[in-house]
Amino acid sequence: MNIEQYRNHCIAKKGVTEEFPFGETTLVYKVMGKMFTLADIELFESINLKVDPEQGAALREQYTAVQPGYHMNKKHWITVIMDGSVPDKFIRQWIDDSYQLVVSGLTKKQQAELLLL
Repeated sequence: MNIEQYRNHCIAKKGVTEEFPFGETTLVYKVMGKMFTLADIELFESINLKVDPEQGAALREQYTAVQPGYHMNKKHWITVIMDGSVPDKFIRQWIDDSYQLVVSGLTKKQQAELLLL
């Protein structure tokens, strides 16, 4: 997966915005104002994803390219090294899972607003 494929997959989701709150090289994707993934756009060596703690632990055990979230809460975030060792279909699924995890944590009002977009 390259940066364009990553961007296209993220931005196609309902209610998603892309922002640069941590500087001009760190691209952050949010749904209804809540982060679900981020990446460095210059190097695109890794992406950070929000995860269920149990899923994150399982992924870290299964894949050497999956590490605790760099500069993030290590319990709720993973960093996926984009070295080609993890198939793109899994990365897309993990992005989807991250998005859904954040959506499930939104208020009922926010979830209803998201449905209307």
